[in-house]
Amino acid sequence: MSYSIDDLKTLMARLRDPESGCPWDTRQSYKTIVPHTIEEAYEVADAIDREDYPHLEDELGDLLFQVIFYSQMGKEDNHFDFDSVVDNLVRKLVRRHPHVFPDGTLESRIDPDNRPSEADIKASWERIKAEERAAKPETSAEAERSSRLEGVARTLPAMVRAEKLQRRAANHGFDWPEVEPVFDKLHEEIDELKEAWYSACSGTGRGDAVEDELGDLLFVCVNLARFMSVNPEQALNSTNHKFETRFRAIEEYLEREGRNLDGESLEALDAVWQAVKGVEKTRKA
Repeated sequence: MSYSIDDLKTLMARLRDPESGCPWDTRQSYKTIVPHTIEEAYEVADAIDREDYPHLEDELGDLLFQVIFYSQMGKEDNHFDFDSVVDNLVRKLVRRHPHVFPDGTLESRIDPDNRPSEADIKASWERIKAEERAAKPETSAEAERSSRLEGVARTLPAMVRAEKLQRRAANHGFDWPEVEPVFDKLHEEIDELKEAWYSACSGTGRGDAVEDELGDLLFVCVNLARFMSVNPEQALNSTNHKFETRFRAIEEYLEREGRNLDGESLEALDAVWQAVKGVEKTRKA
């Protein structure tokens, strides 16, 4: 016997039952569950990065449980339930994919000989999302601060949010025409960061200037990644993994020689680092 989504919904309702449910589950609110949702999403990403597909199945189940949890609370508060979440999602995706569902129904199909170009599909996607944002009801406060950047979640990781903000602005013409000016801006921000740092060290500059300039530099790096069609978060994750692998290799190298990492000079550690990099290049060749 295999359990179904209906069984999962029943389980969640039982866990949240105020009389016979789990004390921990009944205490939770939308806000208290958020950290768990973020953690589960990262664990899904980690399993994919490690290509650990048996573990991925388990992590996807944990992430699905988060959706079920929010849906049960929404049902209790008469806001929404799991079925309405699914209905809203299907309707939205059908609406956003007219190149797949031309009549706006799940049953309709596109003529393979008349498929639009990828550029047309992207333009249509952005137009439809803009229409959706415009159609959402606004409070008076939201109306006052209405912007084409609205809807980019403030809780996203800073690097991910920077890329989304840049893409949103670029879709409305606020962008460099080519990559060269981005390189120029990168050098400009490096110079400004140096100036802020040396001023801070001498006591003549603002205390928060270094943070400001470093933020500007990181923002330009994200822009550069966007121009090069590189995912900056993925690129940094890859470098993190590379650094961790090399550092572990240094530890193992020194341990084999009976040496202590903490007792080595920077010059000696750098020599081992270069040796580790040399081994990597030999393997790749």
